Amino acid sequence: MAIDKVTSASITDSAVTDAKLSFNANQFRNLIINGDMNISQRGTSFTGLTNGTPQYTLDRYKFSESGSMTSVYTYSQETDVPTGQGFAKSLKIQNTTAGSGHNVIETIQYIEAQNCQYLKFGTSNAESLTLSFWVKCTETGTGNIALYNLDSTRMIAKNYTISSANTWEKITLTFPGDTSGTINNDNGAGLAVFIPIAASGSYNTGTPGSWQAYSNGLRGAGMTIDLSNNTSDNIYITGMQLEAGTTASDFEFLPYDVNFNRCLRYYQEYRISNLLAGRYNAGSGVSLIQFQFTKNLRTSPTYSTAGTWFLESGYPGAPNASQLNQSYVVLSGSSIAANAIEYYGGNNSYIELDAEL
Repeated sequence: MAIDKVTSASITDSAVTDAKLSFNANQFRNLIINGDMNISQRGTSFTGLTNGTPQYTLDRYKFSESGSMTSVYTYSQETDVPTGQGFAKSLKIQNTTAGSGHNVIETIQYIEAQNCQYLKFGTSNAESLTLSFWVKCTETGTGNIALYNLDSTRMIAKNYTISSANTWEKITLTFPGDTSGTINNDNGAGLAVFIPIAASGSYNTGTPGSWQAYSNGLRGAGMTIDLSNNTSDNIYITGMQLEAGTTASDFEFLPYDVNFNRCLRYYQEYRISNLLAGRYNAGSGVSLIQFQFTKNLRTSPTYSTAGTWFLESGYPGAPNASQLNQSYVVLSGSSIAANAIEYYGGNNSYIELDAEL
């Protein structure tokens, strides 16, 4: 059949917008990394968390305690999730020893400063932020979320309500933009999201609602929920999303590999039994092995090893890091024979690279 004539319909200028021309214009709108709790490189259960050094658990989520608490917690990755919402995993925080002595017990995620520049903090055009998440808790009452602008030492807190015990509920909180406090354009920590589960004394005295100079009292301002008193106390959290604007959009589900690669910027582990082969350097008397990372880290990481290590020749000892940066490490170790050295790791041995904020 012949085509006699081709006509074109006119399109008005107002019908063509940037949003329509842009594919996935709002992709990566979530400032939180691993908000669906799917990635947990360090393991699936973290026991004995109590007074002492803060510890990362599921990727990007840090347990922290201020004070001298005697209560003890287990953080774990679970499959208990809100029905029909698309989530597969959640973070569970379980009280395993009731206690006291805490100022605030909380989970923190730090957000890289250079990822926050479009928020325009420190200007009259500062963007509002909306935080949404799902929560299931053994207690009802008032909870608190605090946002901390680290570069300007300013903080804002908002309360939320858990209405029904042991029931998944969606929480949505909107925070105004900070027109007074700027965020540096660098790879340090720009914003922090504080998720307390218990707060007492001066850590529960602040006034929520507006940006102000940092104070301890904002960390647990207005909280009535206290998950430190009973070993039946627990809370589940998933679907954490922090985005620009005054409304909560649907959770941004990313492909697993994309989510995993975002986490690799901050932490990597290498758990392989026959790690790397390296040849003897006759001039220095040590083996030198350059080990390229899967993905560049945020900064030169903290290097550590665990488990049992030995050389092909039978001499024990984990490899040292003689050179270390964002993209590779040069491993070194004593050797006894030219061109005949290789590192092996036994069960549960690994190299750990930590570039967390």
